[in-house]
Amino acid sequence: MYEKERRALIDCALQMKECRLITLCGGNVCMRLNNGNIAVTPSGMDYEIMTSDDVVIVTPQGKIVEGTRRPTSDLDAILYIFEKFPWVNATIHTHQPYATALGLVQDVFPATLVSQIDALRGDVPVAPFTPSSDKGMGVLTVEHYNGSLAVILRGHGVMAFGPTLQIALYAAVYLEEASQTYLAALATGRKVEPLDPEMVKAELGEPDSWANYLQK
Repeated sequence: MYEKERRALIDCALQMKECRLITLCGGNVCMRLNNGNIAVTPSGMDYEIMTSDDVVIVTPQGKIVEGTRRPTSDLDAILYIFEKFPWVNATIHTHQPYATALGLVQDVFPATLVSQIDALRGDVPVAPFTPSSDKGMGVLTVEHYNGSLAVILRGHGVMAFGPTLQIALYAAVYLEEASQTYLAALATGRKVEPLDPEMVKAELGEPDSWANYLQK
């Protein structure tokens, strides 16, 4: 069952590698299914050899109902996010270098670039460090949520999420692009001024403008 959704997870992970958000078997991709269960990528497996049979289906409580692989080691954190955010249907965890680097030197990534505002909705928060494979990743993501579709996890990576897998992926990719640009600007030694709230509001437009912009 859910062959299309399983394949979508693998395709998403391969796009993450292509965009240099992860290397080898790092990170994970998860999706809420229409029956309430969660499809998750397995732990410690290279995405380039992964097949749809390797994707694991778990209940919201984490019980494996389909698949023989070990689910992602971040499962407890992922399930916590799905529980607390009913509107979230997809999560993407990455170790993307530029956003992670930004999280080492700032407590928030202020809204500065249009791509950041469009794909992430504004300022991106930075959560404190917590060990990998710990439920705290999910707890801190929820606690630091400010309307942005991603939270930078200090010393670790990024948790991106959204109502669809496409929106979650775009949030992670555009966060990395914006982080690279922002860090380049900081490297000049000059102060980088964030956009004022009215400018951010004007760029955001209607609540669903970004989702409507993306071709299905």
